[in-house]
Amino acid sequence: MSRGLANCNPGNIRRSSSRYRGEISPSRDPAFKQFESIEWGYRAIFVTLNTYRQKYRLDTIRGMISRWAPPSENHTEAYIRAVVARTGLRDDEPIDTCSQRQMIALVAAISEVENGAKADLEAVEKGWMLYRDMPISTH
Repeated sequence: MSRGLANCNPGNIRRSSSRYRGEISPSRDPAFKQFESIEWGYRAIFVTLNTYRQKYRLDTIRGMISRWAPPSENHTEAYIRAVVARTGLRDDEPIDTCSQRQMIALVAAISEVENGAKADLEAVEKGWMLYRDMPISTH
């Protein structure tokens, strides 16, 4: 099992001062956050991508993935190409973070790239419901 899935953190979100609902604190992993369930981990990806759109005005796969997986840590262009191939969206197509269809496809693709395994779509959908049903202001 990949580190991200073992941590219930399918996006491999790094430890930081940001706190998310469902996060285990403190994380037992020295570098990455841990979540109570995989659904809470997926919710954290949805929240983070929405923050990218609202705070940094990143509303395309290229913009979001360039921040998510910067060249200092990743082969960003390969990551973008993989997400485009898995979602069927263009790298410059605006992403609506309120669109269930776009966001589930995007988050599932990120999980697959991060973990080397297809995302459990039922768990991604449950993460989407947690994201849509809870205030974002508290992460």
